Amino acid sequence: MLDKNTLRYTYIDLFCGAGGFSKGFDNVGFKNIFSLDYEPDFCKTYRRNFPLHKLLEKKIQSLYPEEIKKIVKRQKIDVIIGGPPCQGFSMAGNIGRKFLDDERNHLFKEMVRVVNIIQPNFFVVENVQRLFSHNQGRTRSEIINKFEDAGYCVKCEVLNAADFGIPQNRRRVFFIGSKITKKIVFPKLHLFVEETVGKTLSKYPKLAPGESSALPNHIAMNHSSQMLKKMKFLPDGGDRTTIPKSLRPTSGDIRKYIRYDSKKPSITITGDMRKVFHFEQNRALTVRELAALQTFEDDFVFEGTRISQQQQVGNAVPPKLAEEIAKAIKLMLNDKR
Repeated sequence: MLDKNTLRYTYIDLFCGAGGFSKGFDNVGFKNIFSLDYEPDFCKTYRRNFPLHKLLEKKIQSLYPEEIKKIVKRQKIDVIIGGPPCQGFSMAGNIGRKFLDDERNHLFKEMVRVVNIIQPNFFVVENVQRLFSHNQGRTRSEIINKFEDAGYCVKCEVLNAADFGIPQNRRRVFFIGSKITKKIVFPKLHLFVEETVGKTLSKYPKLAPGESSALPNHIAMNHSSQMLKKMKFLPDGGDRTTIPKSLRPTSGDIRKYIRYDSKKPSITITGDMRKVFHFEQNRALTVRELAALQTFEDDFVFEGTRISQQQQVGNAVPPKLAEEIAKAIKLMLNDKR
């Protein structure tokens, strides 16, 4: 009989993207049964970095019970993880309209459907922080109720990646559900050393706009002369207010036209960081540097166009945070063995 400390728990990764969630669970010793995504570039990246995983390149709507049973066979699935895209915030709450009634959020319902079919011991759902308080908390309750109807005890918390030794302020909501315990445990805050942008990025070769290096994905984008002129007025950690009024952008996202602060964790990495600049070099960060702020190792290679690569990095769960979640799931599973 396998000892509970050597037994490899199993997981399925839905909406896997580049594989940040998968990487964290692999690092903690979980065994991947299959993963799913339908974006071609995302799938290329996933296959390159997880050659031994079974990846289904298809929409979740076409994942039917028969196919699931054929892949899973008689194995018990310990956890399903995933971050279904959701967009319908503006309509929910209007005239009694519910979040999951919005067709743009059908993928959330698809995840509930697959969880209901497979009945894993646990599931973990990651999403944007806004979900936690949206519509006076009714959206959060609506999602919890859907999973409770499938037989799960569910808890929800907002976690900030920076609290777990990750060089990024990234607040995301996590739902953890269980069929085998009502004592749901989230990752514990430890005395992590605060990681900063300067400390994380100082190891990378310096690049001028348009230059590249031998390091995978470390290619600097080209910037217009007008953009370079604006950059010169931005100090380490500075924002658009340091740009002369005659050059200063007057509209657009206020988070843009800033420099990363070398002495702090970064702002949230998203799919478009082209107007947030290196703390000392006059350029945007490379995909490799953005990935480092997400805690991807340098041997994790991103495929596709550079815009697609940035989207993959920005969409991902930081692998180091995924590890902390996997450890919490493993503790609960061990407790029930």
